[in-house]
Amino acid sequence: MSALEQRVDRWLWFARMIKSRTQAASLVSAGKVRLNGTRIDKPSRNVKPGDVLTFPLGDHVRVLKVLDAGTRRGPAPEAQALYEDLAPPATVKVAPDELPDGERERGSGRPTKKERRDRDAFHSLNED
Repeated sequence: MSALEQRVDRWLWFARMIKSRTQAASLVSAGKVRLNGTRIDKPSRNVKPGDVLTFPLGDHVRVLKVLDAGTRRGPAPEAQALYEDLAPPATVKVAPDELPDGERERGSGRPTKKERRDRDAFHSLNED
């Protein structure tokens, strides 16, 4: 292992993506991390600058390009220097008072009568 390579579980912990190294190892062991598009299941796999890691974090999927191997779990600015975030920016929600009267963002709030009918029709088709 060269000085520029580092275990993936250790790198995730140094980059402050995961709270503990044990949790990082569990995430990798569960097969939820991809290294350059290939699923990995061993926390001992090495990452190096230029590699791309893809993994779920909360309700988002993180896509990170490794820029450097860490030397310690330092403060946030030091951790952010280890990667480049390649994920698309989050969508911006429109404030409800900016929408025309009677309209709302699709999927927010209670379903409309049409949405309930569509959902019920879909479920009745799947019951057969």
